[in-house]
Amino acid sequence: MTTAKGITVFSGGSAANALVEVFEAVRTTKSCPLNYIIPISDNGGSSSELIRVFGGPGIGDVRSRLVRLIPRSDPPSIEMSAISNLFNHRLSSTSAADAAASWQAIVWGTSPLWRDIPSAKKELIRAFLNALNLEVVKRARPPSSTFDFTSASVGNLFLTGARLFSGSFESAIYLLSSICAIPDDEVRVIPSINSNFSHHIAAGLANGEVIVGQNNISHPEARTKLEMPAVVEVGGDPPSLSPSTGGDESELRVLHHGSADDIEDAHIPGTLPTLRQRNIKFSKDHDEDLPARIERIWYINPYGQEMLPPANPRVLSAIKESQAIIYSIGSLYTSIVPSIVLKGVGDALRSTPARHKILILNGSLDRETGPSSNPFSAFDFVEAIARAGEHSSGRPWRPKLHASRSEETLRSSAPPTPAATRHGGFLFPAAATNGVASHMPNHDPSRDAVYRKYVTHVIHLSGEGTPQVDRSHLASLGIDCLKLYGRKSSKGVMLYDSQALIGAIEAILGKKGDAMTLAKSRRNTVDSNGFPQVQQEAKANALTPP
Repeated sequence: MTTAKGITVFSGGSAANALVEVFEAVRTTKSCPLNYIIPISDNGGSSSELIRVFGGPGIGDVRSRLVRLIPRSDPPSIEMSAISNLFNHRLSSTSAADAAASWQAIVWGTSPLWRDIPSAKKELIRAFLNALNLEVVKRARPPSSTFDFTSASVGNLFLTGARLFSGSFESAIYLLSSICAIPDDEVRVIPSINSNFSHHIAAGLANGEVIVGQNNISHPEARTKLEMPAVVEVGGDPPSLSPSTGGDESELRVLHHGSADDIEDAHIPGTLPTLRQRNIKFSKDHDEDLPARIERIWYINPYGQEMLPPANPRVLSAIKESQAIIYSIGSLYTSIVPSIVLKGVGDALRSTPARHKILILNGSLDRETGPSSNPFSAFDFVEAIARAGEHSSGRPWRPKLHASRSEETLRSSAPPTPAATRHGGFLFPAAATNGVASHMPNHDPSRDAVYRKYVTHVIHLSGEGTPQVDRSHLASLGIDCLKLYGRKSSKGVMLYDSQALIGAIEAILGKKGDAMTLAKSRRNTVDSNGFPQVQQEAKANALTPP
């Protein structure tokens, strides 16, 4: 086993899956372990049904990364291709009856998905699927409380069965990793929280609204505002009857349970209705703008109160034993920040010996980094990461002293900072919520150094729809920028060229002889073949898709 310090990647699921080969190439070059830190707060899609009936963490992104990491060979392995197809397979999304029938064929071992999977491995997998099937039958209370197999991922069902059987989430991950032949001494998938319980997040917007649940933040299906009968202070008691509810006990009961009173599920009594939905459907193609920017993400207990869960100890160890930290592409506030805001992660990122902390900027903006009238810049991405790290450490957030001209214009028009800000039903002190706070007369310029404690390099694309990058402003904060050639997808979104991205990361980490020169230069780009080249800014902006 190699003793070289590893590389730790913060990421979510589907977006970062496109960069698996990039990170593997860098890992091979550096001959070191690669650690993927994955959040477990996803409560949408088929994960919502698993959480409702069985409780436990959101496992979709963990399963997605594990299956994506199945080693590829030339020629392709028929067995590993069959295993990948099985664990990635989703049951019918249009018919609950068809989905249930397909599930029974899988459990009985008669589904064509088993073809090309060796008998011994097939029976091992079936054992845990049958363990889950038994739990489904035991927990069924027809007609009101039954499990809905619609759109269910077989891999998610397997992980849930293994977790319930072993009583350990990480044991279930280890089992799936072993079946997928992922070498544990080279690549590790680490859940940000090691827990058998569900963990949900909330987002506070600049206009005072709160959105509860990752799916509602990222890809809402229904109304997303959290409505509480009374203001709840952080760390305070659960909502109680008050004049705002008219003292009607039935009204409070309906608020907490809604129409789901007759359904037995894994949620504790009193859980917010927003967190008890069945089989939440969503679409990534028609996301509406948020009414205001997201300012902060935090974890909540089932009653909606803020909490600060501790990070998985393996996450902290991975960070402290890393030579580099990478924040991958993906949803900023639901894929990256939920792992950083956990207790202990901020201190670990600050104290890690890793000299390079690289943000790979998204090639497009989404619902979480809007609204479209006020889109996030590269600095806003950096600030969100730094703010989450400081919140993780219990440090009061203070805004930067220096801002780019466009940012100063936006901030100068912001209303005066209130003594306290109300987010939906919650009351927070201004220091904890004011992402666009006015400048403080005695503000220490050294506070700007906080950004470099979390991000030292930004790799970005240039083109229509990409986040704006003020290179001189980031340079003033000690953050270097590398601009890469990219290409447009069929949907018009800018995508990274794999070889260029590999070259950029390796150059920052010191593979090339002139890496230090490249890292110190703030006017460099990387060409489509991954070789550093110094260019004039005008030429660097004339990017041609490879």
